Formats: sequence, C-alpha cells, structure tokens
Amino acid sequence: MTEIDKKENIIHPTAVLEKGCKIGKNIKIGPYAIIGKDVVIGDNCTIGPHVVIEGKTTIGNFCQIFQFASIGAAPQDITYKGEETAVEIGDYTIVRESVTIHRGTQKGGGVTRIGKCCMIMAYCHIAHDCKLGEGVIMANVATLGGHVEIGDHAVIGGLCAIHQFCRIGAYSFMGGMSGTNKDIPPFCKYQGQRSNLFGINVVGLKRAGFSKETIEALREAYRIVFKKAPTITEGLDLADKAFPHSKEVKEFTSFIRASKRGVPAGE
Repeated sequence: MTEIDKKENIIHPTAVLEKGCKIGKNIKIGPYAIIGKDVVIGDNCTIGPHVVIEGKTTIGNFCQIFQFASIGAAPQDITYKGEETAVEIGDYTIVRESVTIHRGTQKGGGVTRIGKCCMIMAYCHIAHDCKLGEGVIMANVATLGGHVEIGDHAVIGGLCAIHQFCRIGAYSFMGGMSGTNKDIPPFCKYQGQRSNLFGINVVGLKRAGFSKETIEALREAYRIVFKKAPTITEGLDLADKAFPHSKEVKEFTSFIRASKRGVPAGE
C-alpha cells in the first residue's frame, strides 16, 4: 500500500486527501470527499461524494461508503479531551448515506469497531466505543448510544434506539421503532419501547442455516427460562441441564447470566 497512487485509483479532482493518509488499490473517491491524514483505506473501496473520514480510522477491503457519511469524528462525550482514539471497519462493510460513526474514548477502550460484512443503512448513528460483530444489519435511522455491543448477524430495525452500555446478542432481531435500555439475549426477538421479548427469532435462524433441532432446543430453553421456571435463575439452570450439549443454548443462558443491565421479560 502506498500513500496515494493516482495511477491505480480514480480520485475526483475536488477530493481532499491529506498528506499521510494511506489508500489501497482500485479505490474510487468522489467529489468533495475529505480523507484525513491518519486514515487507512484498504483495496477495492468506493468513497462517495462529500464523505468525511477523519481521525485514526482504518477501513478494510471492498467497503462502500456512500455520500455524506461522517466517519471518525470526535466522540460526543464531554469527558473527551482530544486523546488519540480510533475507528475500525471490517472488509465488505457498506455504510450508506449520512451515517455517523464516532471514534472511541480512552475510558471505553479507545476503539469503535465494526465487523466484516455489515450493512449500516442511511442516517444511522454509531456512537463512541461501540462494538459490532460480523454481518450486523442496522436499518435506516437506527441509533446506538456509547459502548453498545452487538453480536454477529443481529438485525436492528429502522428508527430503533439502544441505550448506552447495552448488549444485543447474536442472531437477535429488534423490530422497527423499538427502544431498549436492557440487554437483548442472542437468538431472540424484541419489539416496542422498553418492552418484552417475543420468543426466538425462528425466521432469522432458518435463513442463517440453523438446524431444526437447534431451533427447537432454543425455543424450549426460552420457554423454560421465561415461562416454566419460578425464577430466571432457576430457569437458566434447568435449560442448561435440559440441553447440556447445545452450544447455542449455552450461549443464550450465559449471555443472560452475564447481563449487568438485565434482560426484558419474555412473552
């Protein structure tokens, strides 16, 4: 990777690439885009018009950043005093129009991280120190407070709002216009404002290729924890005993046990 090789890339003459930035091969950068001095962009990426990428931001290969996105700006945290922190975006991730992604804070680990193959739709906001796994989908105007963690292949519906420090488990589904200040366990469905869980995300799990046996085990574990057992704690123990060899059930129960904010009630 060279700093700037205009022979291998298509860079609009109005784009501003500050001295020190590093870009890969087969890069397209549109009109009036601004690439900061500490930015690193991998191969085969497309950066749209009026995009601003600043700070210590690293973008993987085959990423697409659409017009007016802002990546790597200072965090919206009153304790931030200009410390050097970062944004990392994995390969094949798509960032749509007017998305904002802020860099981390020292107290939050210093990095806002987005995994491979994510789809961040228009007008979404990803605050400082958030961590997104692989294959996460955020629909339009979904908003994450600081320090939110989202597991692999979770889907966050449009206009959703997630409170800072919440965790959203892998393969979970959060319906549009929902809000939560609690953790959402993996494999589950959630809908509403400070609402309840609504069972296992069966459709999503089928699409992801989970076996019928695994899905049924998760559905029964959910019933045990939220409907059959006298308490959540007893339900978690009973679910583990009922499915001792299921790694998915273990992930489900371990997530709930580790929750510091608590999880919603289950319908």
